[in-house]
Amino acid sequence: MDHYVTGAAIKTLREKQRMTQADLAARLCVSDKAVSKWETGRGFPDISLLEPLAEALRVSVPELLSGKAITNTNRASNLLRGKLFICPVCGNVIFAKGDAMISCCGITLPALEAEEPDEEHPVRVEKVEDEFYISSSHEMTKDHFISFFAYVTGDRFEMKALYPEGNPEARFFIRGSGWLYYACNRHGLFKMKLGR
Repeated sequence: MDHYVTGAAIKTLREKQRMTQADLAARLCVSDKAVSKWETGRGFPDISLLEPLAEALRVSVPELLSGKAITNTNRASNLLRGKLFICPVCGNVIFAKGDAMISCCGITLPALEAEEPDEEHPVRVEKVEDEFYISSSHEMTKDHFISFFAYVTGDRFEMKALYPEGNPEARFFIRGSGWLYYACNRHGLFKMKLGR
């Protein structure tokens, strides 16, 4: 059985803070024998101690549970590796630059896998001067519609929200090659290459 926090993680994080087992025990109002048991795997902290333990070790609860330090640094990234999440309850669309744990309306959302367009979800792309004009013949009823078009390049994410009974069309200023994403409320996420 996997335990919610490992003794090795507690020990590593405690030593990183230059605390003895007695120091950590005093902060948590437990005995140093309890901390020793946690670190050797002969016992585990009560769930009610997770937040105080994380605070004493100067990490977040997810860091404590994973045993890995998470540093909040601004990492350069390519938006083309981004992930899209769509809430099935409210329709909220969330774009993350990489892997993320996203929840909305009380539901943890999985990152969506985009498919190649099929004959039921055709999209036309025309270059009109310095813009991509995107349109579709997909029905736009309250029960079956395209909810958005998004144009993603290495450094930009642009989205046009669409609504039932509206026209499924959008214009995006051409910013080089990238991907067009669009979502059907019944059939999921689709993507196609834009540009060169």
